Amino acid sequence: MDLTLFISSVFTLTLVMDPLGNIPLFMSALKDVGEERRRKVIARELFIALGIMAFFLLFGKYFVSALSLDVTAMSVAGGIVLFIIALQMIFPTHHSTFAEGPAGEPFIVPLAIPLIAGPSTLTTIMLFSMREPGRLGLWAGVIGAAWLVNAVILGGLSGWFSRLLGERGLLAMEKLMGMILVTISVQMVMTGLKKFLVG
Repeated sequence: MDLTLFISSVFTLTLVMDPLGNIPLFMSALKDVGEERRRKVIARELFIALGIMAFFLLFGKYFVSALSLDVTAMSVAGGIVLFIIALQMIFPTHHSTFAEGPAGEPFIVPLAIPLIAGPSTLTTIMLFSMREPGRLGLWAGVIGAAWLVNAVILGGLSGWFSRLLGERGLLAMEKLMGMILVTISVQMVMTGLKKFLVG
């Protein structure tokens, strides 16, 4: 049961983080950074994002408690956010946030936040920790595994993936991940509504 929960949670969080969809955005943001420096910048941003995710795993529930929110509301809200993110993956729009960034090397924004540790990722992590707060070690492992997948894809395989799939292939992969994420987001909303109606 724990293994099934672990695998499904890692899969969900990895989809939410969308490493394949982030490849072209990373390459665009780092187009003015040298090849040797690029890997160091990606590694730095990945570790910053990991720290932010760990912070939300440990302390996110206290922010939620201070706002008097419960798991049901978080589940529905998280599902709606994921649904919107998934729609943006399927029907992409112009990313003006990334197109007009400051010249030079990006720092924290937009790579660590919101591309790696975005609102949907942090919401998903808080949902994990609030759903079963006694399994903090499990959720830490889930975050670590999903982060490692992102690190391998963005840090080690981004150039290879770009050459292999091409621009059209990356776009098709992002749309496929968006379709899967739509299903997951609808399930989150339905689960939250079911708990609200039954409880």
